[in-house]
Amino acid sequence: MKNLFEQSRSHWVRYDRYELKTAADGKRYITPGKNAKPDIYNPLKEAPGIVLDALNVGMLMMNRSPEDEVQKAILEFVTHYGLLGLMTALPTTPSFMDYEAVYLPKNHFIKAESMETEDYLALFYPFDQLDLVKKGIESRWSVSGDNMMVALTMTFASEPMAKTMSFQREYAEAYDWVAQQFKDWAFTLTTSILYYNDYDLIDEDTRNLYRKGMAAFGGIAPSYHIELLDKPTIYWDFHSLLLGIQMMFSFLLVDGEKPLRLCKHCQKVFLSSRSNSAFCSPRCKNQYNVYKSRGKKTSEED
Repeated sequence: MKNLFEQSRSHWVRYDRYELKTAADGKRYITPGKNAKPDIYNPLKEAPGIVLDALNVGMLMMNRSPEDEVQKAILEFVTHYGLLGLMTALPTTPSFMDYEAVYLPKNHFIKAESMETEDYLALFYPFDQLDLVKKGIESRWSVSGDNMMVALTMTFASEPMAKTMSFQREYAEAYDWVAQQFKDWAFTLTTSILYYNDYDLIDEDTRNLYRKGMAAFGGIAPSYHIELLDKPTIYWDFHSLLLGIQMMFSFLLVDGEKPLRLCKHCQKVFLSSRSNSAFCSPRCKNQYNVYKSRGKKTSEED
């Protein structure tokens, strides 16, 4: 599986600093910090670490960790990898700027099946608007005054307009939406693990509930093409980091050689070298056995 990622390419943008800002309606957003510098990188080269980090952020929420700990972990993830690209991940197509409206499949965040483009964009630019004019299927967007933003726009000129727009400094994503996505990924992993761990202990109705939960995991499949570089290379055309992580997560989830596991002691997600590994490290295994021994000793004394 690692070779697949090593022979693949794609590009995303991350800034060196992000901050939490509160909009006029009281909603919190994650957005690049003032004067933060952008960096273009290949997320696929970060696998499997990017997937493990995303899952472990979600596990903090699954385990009801303190909010300040969760918030710190989310900001650290975003600073390392960038925002998720929810603006292009949610619609039926990342090229929604070429249509009169934005069409949305069922999702956790927006109930409407379609929205006016201006209203949809307002969800991701709550502080500063882009210099954009939209009339029907025609869009005109102007970038000036910031050489870095101009350079980014030129670099991604062949990509859907909305993807390039999501790399601008003004772009922001609702903190609650980002947090929910991490939690959804962690829920998917725990569903898969519990299904197989508890298979003989649960009835068929419960198994079907697990299956239905897993069947809901998915999304718009990324396209790809082959580039002839120093060797044939797959170039994945996913237009959001969310979709890229979801694709990598899917491959790891079905990898029988190095399966994803939850540490029995610290509840951290890790890649196992064996299908029956229960601990992420010898230290966790030792601590678990010590605590188990102490608990047994206490119960015997009582």
